[in-house]
Amino acid sequence: MIFDVREYGAVADGKTLNTLAIQSAVDECVKQGGGRVLIEGGTFLCGSISLGDNVELYVAAGAVLLGSPNCEDYPERKDLKHVDSEWLPRRQNTALIVADECENVSVCGQGKIDCNGDKFVYYFGEKGWKYRRIQKPTPPRAIFFAGCKNVIVENITIENLPAGWTCWVHDCDFVHFDKVTITANVDYPNNDGIHINCSRNVTVSNCNIVCGDDCIIVRANSVSLKENKVCERVCVTNCNLTSYSAGIRIGWINDGVIRNCVFSNLVMTDTSVGVSCLIPDWVNRENGDTDVGRESTVVENLSFDNIVMQGICGAPIRVELGEKEHVKIASVQNLYFSNIFANGASFFMFQGREGNVIENVRLRNCEFVVTSGKEIKNIEAHGAICGIFREPVIRFVKGLQLEGVSFTTKEE
Repeated sequence: MIFDVREYGAVADGKTLNTLAIQSAVDECVKQGGGRVLIEGGTFLCGSISLGDNVELYVAAGAVLLGSPNCEDYPERKDLKHVDSEWLPRRQNTALIVADECENVSVCGQGKIDCNGDKFVYYFGEKGWKYRRIQKPTPPRAIFFAGCKNVIVENITIENLPAGWTCWVHDCDFVHFDKVTITANVDYPNNDGIHINCSRNVTVSNCNIVCGDDCIIVRANSVSLKENKVCERVCVTNCNLTSYSAGIRIGWINDGVIRNCVFSNLVMTDTSVGVSCLIPDWVNRENGDTDVGRESTVVENLSFDNIVMQGICGAPIRVELGEKEHVKIASVQNLYFSNIFANGASFFMFQGREGNVIENVRLRNCEFVVTSGKEIKNIEAHGAICGIFREPVIRFVKGLQLEGVSFTTKEE
C-alpha cells in the first residue's frame, strides 16, 4: 500500500512545517500493517518523525525531505524503549528520522534528505574544523535506528548535514546500506557518515561519503543499553570516502567487543587518517564526556583489502592504545592489511602499551608513499592534529609480519 503524505495534508512548498502530516501518514501505514510512505512532488519541510514496523519511507526522485532549521522541532523523546537516553552521547536521542525497536524498516528512494545543516553551525576560525555547533540543543543525527531488525537504507542522498551524525545504527541486526550518498561540509564538526554501534550483520556497499568527521565508524559502546552487546560481522565494500577525520574508525574508549569485520575495495581521498583504531586516554567520563563505554575493549579479526588512500593528512593506518589506567583494554589482535596503496604525509603507526601488546598484525602487498605534504589538502590546518610520522611507528607489537611491503619518501 502507498501512503502519499500529500493526502494527509503535507504541502510541498519548502516552507510549511509538515511534521504532523508526515507522521500521520506513517502512523496510518503502521496501522494498516505496513507499506510505503511516499514523499513526492516537491520539498517537504519537516521536524522529527518516528517510523514503525514494516514502513518504507520513500523519497522519490526530484523530491526533498527538508529538515526544519528550528531546534524546537526536534524535541528530545520521552518514549524511546530501547535506550537509556541519559547515557547517549551528548545525552541526546532526537533525530530527523527515528526508528525505535522496529522490524522491516526502510529509508529509500532517489530523492534527497536535506538536513539544513547550515542553520546549526557558526564560523569559528581557520584552525581545524572552521565551524562549531550553535549553543543550542541541535539535532545530533539525521537518522537514528535503535534496537531495529531488518533495516534497509538504499539509493537515497543525504546532504547538508548539521554538526551531528548522519546515520546511527545502535544495537541493530541485519542492516543494509546500498548506493547511499552522504555529502556534508568537511569544515562542520561531528557530522559522521555511518556510525555502526553494538550491531550485527551489517553491510555497507556502493556508497559515496563526504563528511567532516569519520566516514564509517564501527564501535561497541553498550553503556546506554540494558546489557552489553557485541559489534560483529560488519562488511564494508565498494565505497568512496572523504573526511576531515578518518575514513574508517574502529573503537573508542572502553568500548566492548568488535570482531569479525571486513573492509574492501575502498578509495579514501583527502582524509586526515585512513584507518584509525585509536583508543584515547584523554577522554574520561569523570571529566564530563558522555561517550565513554563500560567494558574492556576487544578488537579482533579485522581484514582490510584493496584500499587506495590518496592525500592523507596523517597516518594511513593508526592503531594506538591509550596508556592511562582508566582506559580498559583486553586485547587488540589479528589485524590483516593487504593490497593497500597509501600516499600522504605520514607512515603508519601500531602502538600498543605495556601489558597490552597488539598481536598478530599482517601487511601484504602494501605500498606506502610519504611526501612533504605541501600538495595535501588541509595538511596545515589538520595534519598536526592527526599525527605525522616520518617513519613507521611500531611499539608493543607482537607477531608483526610484512610481505611485499614498500616504504618511499618523496621530498620536494
